[in-house]
Amino acid sequence: MRSGIHPVSRPVVFRDRAADTAFLTTSTVRSARTIEWADGNTYPLIDVEISSASHPFYTGNTRVVDTAGRVERFERRYGRQS
Repeated sequence: MRSGIHPVSRPVVFRDRAADTAFLTTSTVRSARTIEWADGNTYPLIDVEISSASHPFYTGNTRVVDTAGRVERFERRYGRQS
């Protein structure tokens, strides 16, 4: 591999806001916000809306989605194309 072209991978905390859980992993993403982890070190913090801790596929929980309401709203907004 050529040196100097790849971003630096470092420890980052991803916090799932829906499940109120956090994961410490490595990533190249940057963040101005930080969080103190259980080991006493401070790491960059990235908030995510959904992760494996809250996604229905991984948790086995199903969600009812109002698809009919969404379709009607779309048709009202943009009109039905024939």
